[in-house]
Amino acid sequence: MKARFAFCAALMALVLGGCAAPQGGTPGCPADARELPLPSLYGRWEARFDGLPAVSVVQLGKHPDYAGVRGTITRNAGGGAKPTVAQLAGDVDDEGALSIDESQDGRAISGNWAGTLQPRSCGREFRGTWRNAADDTTHPFVLTKTGDAEGKQ
Repeated sequence: MKARFAFCAALMALVLGGCAAPQGGTPGCPADARELPLPSLYGRWEARFDGLPAVSVVQLGKHPDYAGVRGTITRNAGGGAKPTVAQLAGDVDDEGALSIDESQDGRAISGNWAGTLQPRSCGREFRGTWRNAADDTTHPFVLTKTGDAEGKQ
């Protein structure tokens, strides 16, 4: 009788444990960006924009003034043109979206990023929409982590 009870208890623990994991999630990975520790955003990322062949490099670090990130994006223009660098600042909002403002001149907002952490990416991929503030056009983006805060892969 004790063996049957122990078996049933173990089976129930497995069933309930499986229900506690986020649906479609990976054990040990955050279900959304609100569960992601802020330092996980620090480091080197690749940004790919829909319809653009060049990969942009994003470097994020701790924001000195609030619980968020600050960094840069370097866009490769292609065709031998000089890359452009813009400043970035943002955080994870109350809904769990990564929200970043971009500025070409350090004063005015030139673009906005809004992305969500991808399931099973363990904090290494965001997908969303980039909006160009000059003409309100939008472009889907994928932001993929490629290195830690020290630049290690």
